[in-house]
Amino acid sequence: MALELLKSCPSVTALAAELGVHRRLLYKGREQFLPDGRGTRERVREADLERESASLKRLLAEKTLELDFFKGALQQVEARRQPGSGTGAKASTPTSKA
Repeated sequence: MALELLKSCPSVTALAAELGVHRRLLYKGREQFLPDGRGTRERVREADLERESASLKRLLAEKTLELDFFKGALQQVEARRQPGSGTGAKASTPTSKA
């Protein structure tokens, strides 16, 4: 009966006072006897984990995009590099100005 009243009662504290029981008892009863069989704490924890998972998925997607961008930029830089003479030394004579 108390759990049925609890479903429609906005204040657990007020209902506990009316029934003459400690409010903790009503919270425990609500956690144990919900229609889906799961307690409030479990649902709150599950919701927290789902939010964290969604946040991590977004972060992973952002990092993947950044990685793809930098890979593309590196490929463009490497493609623009001109093959040198191989020695790495500067020319021994200055270029002439015509």
